[in-house]
Amino acid sequence: MSLVPVLLVHGIWDRAADLAALQRGLERRGIAPVRAMDLVPNDGRAPILVLAEQVASRASELAREHGTERVDVVGFSMGALVTRTYVQRLGGKARVRRFVSISGPHRGTATAFALPFAGTRDMRPGSAFLAQLESDADPWGDVEVHVLYTPLDLMIVPATSSRLRGARSETAMNVALHRWMIEDERAIERVAAILRA
Repeated sequence: MSLVPVLLVHGIWDRAADLAALQRGLERRGIAPVRAMDLVPNDGRAPILVLAEQVASRASELAREHGTERVDVVGFSMGALVTRTYVQRLGGKARVRRFVSISGPHRGTATAFALPFAGTRDMRPGSAFLAQLESDADPWGDVEVHVLYTPLDLMIVPATSSRLRGARSETAMNVALHRWMIEDERAIERVAAILRA
């Protein structure tokens, strides 16, 4: 059993329940406690910063519930960008031990042009929001950052947008679909290995 609680943050249109395979896979590998949270709304209408406030609140609650100072956070897709925003803008540097980003649109994704919402505008390549995050001289502090992504991604376009400057590790996995990154056993094993280290 791990001593640091793990918070899972889902992607656009998802709910906490959609992270069940990842949660069970981590628990089977001895990672616990693992909790998934719901972002509301989950459809890209809310600015990323508003969703990051929800992660900040839930991370603090999780730490209190388990009597710890630190938490690990695993974010998928939009949830990875939301988690990054929490770390960089809302005090996450002091709370988060490890941040695992799975297929996040950190440099934007062309698919975000399909919807006119505040959150999807934040996820467009070249957005002012992404430029502000990227401009941080010290984005992570003591937070250990790890990146997983698939070069075959058709949701994060280009797939290399998932990479993060200053990450401790970066793992490209040949997983056929974006969504499978939270279900693929190889990806789950890699996340577990990062959290166990």
